[in-house]
Amino acid sequence: MSTSTKVQTQSHRRNLSGEVDRLLTDLGVSRSRYGDGELTVHTPVTGEIIGHVRLTNASESVAAIEAAYAAFRAWRLVPAPKRGELVRLLGEELRANKEALGRLVSIEVGKITSEGLGEVQEMIDICDFAVGHSRQLYGLTIATERAEHRMVESWHPLGVTGIISAFNFPVAVWAWNAALALVCGNSIVWKPSEKTPLTALATEALLGRAMKRFREEGGTAPDGLSSVLLSGRDIGELLVDHPKVALISATGSTAMGRAVGPKLAKRFARAILELGGNNAAIITPTADLDLTLRGVAFAAMGTAGQRCTTLRRLFVHESVYDTFVPRLKRAYASVTVGDPLEAGTLVGPLIDGSAYRAMQSTLEAAKGLGGIVHGGERLPIEGAAEAYYVRPALVEMPSQTGPVGHETFAPILYILKYNDFDAVLELHNAVPQGLSSSIFTNDLREAETFLSARGSDCGIANVNIGPSGAEIGGAFGGEKETGGGRESGSDSWKAYMRRATNTINFGRTLPLAQGVRFDVV
Repeated sequence: MSTSTKVQTQSHRRNLSGEVDRLLTDLGVSRSRYGDGELTVHTPVTGEIIGHVRLTNASESVAAIEAAYAAFRAWRLVPAPKRGELVRLLGEELRANKEALGRLVSIEVGKITSEGLGEVQEMIDICDFAVGHSRQLYGLTIATERAEHRMVESWHPLGVTGIISAFNFPVAVWAWNAALALVCGNSIVWKPSEKTPLTALATEALLGRAMKRFREEGGTAPDGLSSVLLSGRDIGELLVDHPKVALISATGSTAMGRAVGPKLAKRFARAILELGGNNAAIITPTADLDLTLRGVAFAAMGTAGQRCTTLRRLFVHESVYDTFVPRLKRAYASVTVGDPLEAGTLVGPLIDGSAYRAMQSTLEAAKGLGGIVHGGERLPIEGAAEAYYVRPALVEMPSQTGPVGHETFAPILYILKYNDFDAVLELHNAVPQGLSSSIFTNDLREAETFLSARGSDCGIANVNIGPSGAEIGGAFGGEKETGGGRESGSDSWKAYMRRATNTINFGRTLPLAQGVRFDVV
């Protein structure tokens, strides 16, 4: 066993299910919601069972959507600043319960403690962001060519917002959408990943507390305003196909997006698709290698490589390759992998066995194409025989071929050497995904070129920081097979509303636009 691997104790293993029970109780979730049901919930920390959840069936799901539609018709009439008050109260509940919910995220997903807490902080931040927007849902006054006329745009609530989230950010992605959807006057129906139902139940309970306070303070919040569908793909498809769901915000794989997108287009529903990423960084000759090492290490190994924005391709200039890559290998060999609930751990487990098998299959494919693999092996953790801990893998590749062009949701970083800046920009963009990217350089021309129209083709492009760790103030999302959707950011609220153009004639004549004449007697 590696000396840098955290040791999991048997007593800790025995106590996790009990701790989950206490956390859920404290967060306001009834034991009946997680104590019995056909869906068995495992923690990736040890592999042990931490809950049993009853799945939502088709008739219950349809009823929830119908209730959400009825709630939308009432909620849209509540003034936006009043709607913002509900979201403000949700933010208060999240602040008061940050430690408990963050701990539950760490247990159910396997995130290290700071990342579990950080995810809840994202929820708090988006609530603050959305509350501000509740008084800033601005429409423009538009110059008109007609005398004694005024032309303006108005923004109105859109309808039922369906949220489909993935396991790796089980609560933050819901909050990104829910906070804005609620202040915009929409109701919400959430289908979380079947791998992370417990955090969804906890989040639902906290919103319920906020709603109770909102009503007690005189606010009007209709029943059915928010609901959670604990289910598999079949109920996700029902949500996508239902004609009363105006918008689907779906986070997941590109394959999922290919299935969801055409269905929504067929019925002319709106879509926010946050799909795969194959994110790259370029290390130039002028890069600060100390800063770069820290940036690369977090971006590539954080969350055990299970972020949409994880760094997966690293282009290193030949002049610094032999200096930087050995340092990176040492960091990979020494990083603390183990129990994410213990202080000092930096890399926790993969979510499950299928993720581990996909990682191993990918590494074998890379070897077959001449890749030199460092790390990637499964690590034995005492008391966690059914969990999947791995040493993050570095793969020195001769070219960008095979698995380098695909996203594997695991800590695999491909390293490629380059010697020409224009050529490496082409390689950087020569993958079908376009989520996040970065360059490490102290050359102003290289930095600005990377951010220019001929530089990175991704939705997120950074200088001297890695591609992961986005803030809610900036629009999150990407291009190409990443789906084109955006969450958060300055004008993200517009995705949750419909726009109307209004022209008001306050004169006594009827001039027509473009000089058209239509005189009748």
